[in-house]
Amino acid sequence: MTEREFALDVVRRLQQAGYAALWAGGCVRDEHLGLSPDDYDVATDARPDQLRPLFKHRNEIGASFGVVQVIGPRGTDGEWLTVEVATFRSDGTYTDGRRPDSVVFSSPEEDAKRRDFTINGMFFDPVKAQLIDYVGGQADLRAKVLRAIGNPAERFTEDKLRILRAVRMATRFDLAIDPETQAAATQMAAQISAVSPERIAEELRKLLTHPNRARGLWLLREFGLIEPVLPEMVPAFTLPQGLPSAPTGTLWEHTVRVVEELKGPVSFPLAFAAILHDVGKPRTFARTPDRYTFHRHEHVGKQMAEAIADRLRLSTAEKTRIAWLVEKHQYLADAPTMRASKLKPILVHPGIRELLELHRADALATGKGLDHVTFCERMLRDTPPEELNPAPAVTGDDLIAMGLKPGREFKRLLDAVREAQLEGQIRSKADGLQFVRELRSAPPPAPGTPSPEG
Repeated sequence: MTEREFALDVVRRLQQAGYAALWAGGCVRDEHLGLSPDDYDVATDARPDQLRPLFKHRNEIGASFGVVQVIGPRGTDGEWLTVEVATFRSDGTYTDGRRPDSVVFSSPEEDAKRRDFTINGMFFDPVKAQLIDYVGGQADLRAKVLRAIGNPAERFTEDKLRILRAVRMATRFDLAIDPETQAAATQMAAQISAVSPERIAEELRKLLTHPNRARGLWLLREFGLIEPVLPEMVPAFTLPQGLPSAPTGTLWEHTVRVVEELKGPVSFPLAFAAILHDVGKPRTFARTPDRYTFHRHEHVGKQMAEAIADRLRLSTAEKTRIAWLVEKHQYLADAPTMRASKLKPILVHPGIRELLELHRADALATGKGLDHVTFCERMLRDTPPEELNPAPAVTGDDLIAMGLKPGREFKRLLDAVREAQLEGQIRSKADGLQFVRELRSAPPPAPGTPSPEG
């Protein structure tokens, strides 16, 4: 059974028991557009306690708000099928700007009026194949307009996250925004800070992984949401891009172009790193007579990206990948001339494909060539894995067997052997051990002597 079939079965069982039951919200919108909904919600006049005789397996954690999760059989993917069944209701005041303090069970029409946008306020009877639209959602979908239901300021006051959701909805469905809706959202944008970082981050994940993400980024700025959500990006609005004698716009415009150039399915860490890849430039900005300089902006940017990830409470995996991409977003620019010992470790990093995509997008956004990206892709394609990332020729155990103790010298020897191995100078354990013996017998470098790579 599919989720859609289960959602139809839930409606049918409720109607057969004498209750009104309809599909509600986003699933109706998506079905109307010919899309496959992510999930299905059912609205009914049955109260939570009246669902118990009809559905044996339930999760009633939201029952005080009239919401019960009905659990069905396993779906085609092996996961349990679930449908949220909510009693038609009107909401009381929203003290916390997130959820109602109380609810009053009501009619379908009153239930529709409490929802956020008209395109999300429609109902559908899947048994009769009948659309029920009290708020003009169908007309707005046809006109490709995003409009708040009723008074936009009231809808955004109820749940501040709706301000950010407006950007995501307009981005996802390529909608123009009703002027009154946009005016209210812009006026209230600073209040998004009342929303938890986790909820903001989840909206950003959905927004930035959509192919239309570049428009979403522009809308974030138009709505005034960059200042409260990503204040570190505000200096990019005016920081010049290009040479002083030949300006090419602002850093913000460059950033949007990079985001726009990302191709294929794009992960949230990659999209977010594309936004933040030059976030360190304003703090490292300097000017010579003929150019702007941003020395070490990638390292400053990494630290800033980590702080932003912490503020948004991103997962450790997301934070680590975003920070790595920001720090390394220039690393491969000289790949064709880099020493193998410096290039190979990056090419075997789990994030290399995303890094190459970031390099590609950055180069295209600045009108530069893609030779460095092509070179790396060719190496990945043509070089055997055991050559890119060979097993260590010498291990710590080998050094201990030679009578060495772990410490600074221990690490120096292991690093030197690994570097020689990646350069192709060492191809066996015997070669590696001989290399160690030669290093140990050589006099230590004088203070201030440059390393072999200069």
